[in-house]
Amino acid sequence: MTNSYHPVEQSKRTAIVDILRGWAILGVAIGNYSDFLFIGAPHKIKHSILSEILMTFNRYFFAAKSWTLLTLLFGYGFAILINNVASKGKNPVTFFAWRMILLFGLAFINSAFWLGDILKDYAFLGLVMLLFYKCSAKTLAIISGILVLIIPFVMAYANGFEVEHPEIATNPEYLKLYHSGNWLEFFRFNLLASFYEQIIIPGYAITAHIVMFACMLFGFLLQKIDFFNRLNEFKMIIKRTLWISLVTAITIGVCFNLIILYKEVAVFKIFHPLYWLVLSSMIFIATGICLLYSNGKLKTIFSYFSAGGKMTLTHYIAQNILAAFIFSGIGLGIGDTMPYWFYFSLAIFIFIIQLFISKWWLSKYNYGPIEWLWRSASYREWFPLKKTTPKNITAIKTT
Repeated sequence: MTNSYHPVEQSKRTAIVDILRGWAILGVAIGNYSDFLFIGAPHKIKHSILSEILMTFNRYFFAAKSWTLLTLLFGYGFAILINNVASKGKNPVTFFAWRMILLFGLAFINSAFWLGDILKDYAFLGLVMLLFYKCSAKTLAIISGILVLIIPFVMAYANGFEVEHPEIATNPEYLKLYHSGNWLEFFRFNLLASFYEQIIIPGYAITAHIVMFACMLFGFLLQKIDFFNRLNEFKMIIKRTLWISLVTAITIGVCFNLIILYKEVAVFKIFHPLYWLVLSSMIFIATGICLLYSNGKLKTIFSYFSAGGKMTLTHYIAQNILAAFIFSGIGLGIGDTMPYWFYFSLAIFIFIIQLFISKWWLSKYNYGPIEWLWRSASYREWFPLKKTTPKNITAIKTT
């Protein structure tokens, strides 16, 4: 027995959304792989000029901008899915709640390989999003706007809490688990790190989740106004947003660094604008990509990014599995022994390979493997993974 509602067909997907997802998952790979440099006993690191350049590039173009962009696009996808299910006369709340439970399961599996899993946060906030799925575009704009405005104050307040916890990533006792070569001990290390570094730390548990939720609501808003399908119509607004966000990012960045330089950090106990810098930078990058796409630039490159964006979940988990076997004790165990440029370059190399694999895979199959499993489990129906050839289509029609 099959359900009467189905997911959005691949041919009807909005290309720019997948392109942005592809760009974001590149940044996530760079950020995650770079973090392995800091999993180990504390020691002085002398970076080469190349490493310093790459670190600066990552800081301004990828760090935190990638996961905030992915979170915004999660909110956009949430709205499409809710509308699709509701239009078929089904209950979107029960459907999406079940889908988020499945995502919790994927998050748990991913935690076996990576200590900084974000899928659990998406699953949790996705359930919270259900409380707002009937909101109008105006209401979504007001709520997300208020959340963005209060973020610097919330961050300053949350950072004031001191929670005693072991430094998992640098504590020799816990690092034994990481380097042991035993899968269960490695899994335990990742779970402990997620708990101590994310769940109980106010800076992440409070501030980061407010940032994520604001991004999700804004993504929901963009779907409400059909933004990504009306890029040409919104081109002037996008251009203004591009320049405004750039000026905002530069202004906040300069002020932020001056405060640190002159050791006036006491202001951060009241007002901490770090995420304003992150969000303005993310918007600048996203609007820049949207303009390039709408102007017909970089078509070949964007076609690969679009293919990669259609398999975001598969690539994210695959990147973490590969990293586990490269850096931890269950694999090569090179950990924090390599220079920064190695982690950065490895992430880009793996991502490029994934883009080519995506192109090949989607020429033969309808979905990425993990997307297919998640989709089929969500709808409780096995969808065809392999693409149907024209010959098969003709045979079906004649019968």
